[in-house]
Amino acid sequence: MTASTEEVRADGLHKSLKQRHLTMIAIGGVIGAGLFVGSGVVINEAGPAAFLTYALCGVLIIMVMQMLGEMAVANPHTGSFSHYARVALGDWAGFSVAWLYWYFWVIIVGFEAVAGAKILQYWIDAPLWVMSLILMLMMTATNLYSVRTFGEFEYWFAGIKVATILVFLITVSLFVLGLWPDSKLDFSNLTAHGGFFPNGKGIILAGMVTAVFSMVGAEIATIAGAESDDPERAVTKATRSVVWRISLFFVGSVFLLAVILPWNSTELGASPYVSAFEKLGIPYAASIMNAVVLTSVLSCLNSGLYTASRMLFVLAARREAPPQVLHVSSRGVPVWAIVLSTLVGYACVIAAYVSPDTIFSFLINSSGAVILFAYILIAASQLVLRRRAEAAGQVLKFKMWGFPYLTILTMIAMVAILISMAWRGDTRSQITLGLASWAVLLLAFRAIRGYRLKGSVEPETAPPAP
Repeated sequence: MTASTEEVRADGLHKSLKQRHLTMIAIGGVIGAGLFVGSGVVINEAGPAAFLTYALCGVLIIMVMQMLGEMAVANPHTGSFSHYARVALGDWAGFSVAWLYWYFWVIIVGFEAVAGAKILQYWIDAPLWVMSLILMLMMTATNLYSVRTFGEFEYWFAGIKVATILVFLITVSLFVLGLWPDSKLDFSNLTAHGGFFPNGKGIILAGMVTAVFSMVGAEIATIAGAESDDPERAVTKATRSVVWRISLFFVGSVFLLAVILPWNSTELGASPYVSAFEKLGIPYAASIMNAVVLTSVLSCLNSGLYTASRMLFVLAARREAPPQVLHVSSRGVPVWAIVLSTLVGYACVIAAYVSPDTIFSFLINSSGAVILFAYILIAASQLVLRRRAEAAGQVLKFKMWGFPYLTILTMIAMVAILISMAWRGDTRSQITLGLASWAVLLLAFRAIRGYRLKGSVEPETAPPAP
């Protein structure tokens, strides 16, 4: 389908994404470098029971996606949860959650560019900042060309990650069941090194701080859904698939890692999947997994730029970001929204080169907790909007389970994770800096509210900027 035949929305964006794109965008959003590398940190911390940590985090993400799915099917919107927060809780909520989410992703884009450059140094002897900038330029060009290009790149990036995880699940399952050459049925690592809970049962909850961030990204499908040819079907299918994706990719693979490798092994902290493949005798395991992790990084870069640009686009339509951001190219791409979002990523790359332990560290820590703030606002929005819908007699095609009890329990659980982060010395700064960022945004909202012209334009009805 060419750009000229694609359905064009009132705001100039094109409905170019297909069901296969949305499905893989949702999968790609969940499977990132946090799984391939961060899972080893969680296992070292929680012991063999680490898969329970991922299971608990998975339940939270599934609940959030169910809530988002309910709202997105009823009202597909490029602003996704920022729009729903605005409708349910007020302009302050929509403003703050959109900017918090934008801030989270533009920092992650810079972080992933640096991470990708470090992986490339495995093969290429070149300065870190040079390769980081090259990766940023590549993904910026991908997003600027067309939304279909973004969708295709994400489709294939996610496909590589899914294929790798499936190969891992199959081969390691054969190994632990004794069906792999030179292997025998052996689950002793689950209890042989200090028991199933070597550091106590409470550490399972502490590990959720790390695990939950490795699962962030599934919600991107509800944002991208508004640029698909069938938003209702796309969002419904992507949301329902979250359950088996998290169960299989996270809980299943982390359980197998705990079975095949001792929880206190130093190999887990470096690259657990490489260590597992090497134990199976798979040749070139390090090179293969480094390539897969690089793909994960590029996927995160690609989707991060897309997500940040759409949030900025919606803010501009509300006159809460520069009006130039509303400019849409002939290919249906919000050019300035993408460019402005990448500028922060470039700034992060420079900060990582000039001041890795101060400025760059500050940026990463200040964005660490904001995703949980966003998730809490999503839950609060669904709680309000569902009650309004029921009071108005509206029939919802997609519903959150166990309403309102599971919604409230999910909010309590996320607040508990934030309290856990504040309690721990290594994550306390993320809470304080995150709250400070939110406070600054609320002050900015008051200032903008006081000085801007009255009225606003919804992105779904705004005419394309010249």
